[in-house]
Amino acid sequence: MQRLLAFLFSTLFFLSASSQQLPAMQAPLASKSLMLDIFKINDKQIVAVGERGHILLSDDAVTWHQANVPVRTTLTAVYFVDEKHGWAVGHDATILFSSDGGENWEIQQHLPEKEKPLLDIIFKDKNQGIAIGAYGQLYRTIDGGLTWNFEFHGEFLFPEDLEYLEDLKEHDKEAYLDEQGSILAHFNSIFKDGLILYMVGEVGLIAKSDDFAQIWQPQDKIYQGSFNDIARTQQGNLLVVGLRGNVFRRLESGSPWQQIPTGTNALLNSILLGDNGSIYVLGNNGVILKSDDDGMSFSLNIQADGKALISGIWFNNQLVIVSEVGIKVIPLMKLK
Repeated sequence: MQRLLAFLFSTLFFLSASSQQLPAMQAPLASKSLMLDIFKINDKQIVAVGERGHILLSDDAVTWHQANVPVRTTLTAVYFVDEKHGWAVGHDATILFSSDGGENWEIQQHLPEKEKPLLDIIFKDKNQGIAIGAYGQLYRTIDGGLTWNFEFHGEFLFPEDLEYLEDLKEHDKEAYLDEQGSILAHFNSIFKDGLILYMVGEVGLIAKSDDFAQIWQPQDKIYQGSFNDIARTQQGNLLVVGLRGNVFRRLESGSPWQQIPTGTNALLNSILLGDNGSIYVLGNNGVILKSDDDGMSFSLNIQADGKALISGIWFNNQLVIVSEVGIKVIPLMKLK
């Protein structure tokens, strides 16, 4: 679900840590504040997360109420494995857990000394999950989040970089740990495609894993800029989106990636698949791209306020989108 946004880093990365360790305040206008991810728990319940530890719940996408959250850390992604059990991640490598459908949350991990955000989280079942983020962070749990263990994935490095790290490890352990914490690209978004995981990130990173992220297989570079999201369409084809309006499509047959014209240079943040087969790509500057031909072409829609659109879901036959100015409901009739 959700990814490393240039918007996020430019506006939120240097928040004061002292305020983040306090419980989130109940804010009447929370649904109008910066929200960064949204998830459909079931057909009657949705959850959204954002700045200041805001976690909001709704059964109609119109009225929202705030959950009880133990931190004011900016939260970047949320994922539920069933109707009761969910996790949210955010700045300071924070991982939160709920066992009651999102009404109440507890801290499973909070590492303000790291000053690095986690950007996405996904679970295989109630026990096995991974959280990813900036500078190649990857944490794994096999016990439902009771413990989270950091993993360093050297398969993303060139052989000479691995040799450099090994030399540091032997001669300067402190320098080795510092370098290990910054040498990898940002991991922005992760997508579960049956038994396969796909991950996208900085400097054109696309990777896949068939063993739930034990080993990653980096794919050939098709673009040097960052990718923010990846998804498989209803017809089985892959889409990736990222910086400067870039959308690439690859057929299920495994043919080479094809760049798709979009008519915009805006940062593209996420992909939303509608139940009707339509595809929507959300971006900065109020951009919504729409495709009715499985991603072969897109029409450009721009919202009047020009605000960044971060992530969205299909709910009650409409688009429910989180943005830099809160939660928006966009009727399909307004999109061409």
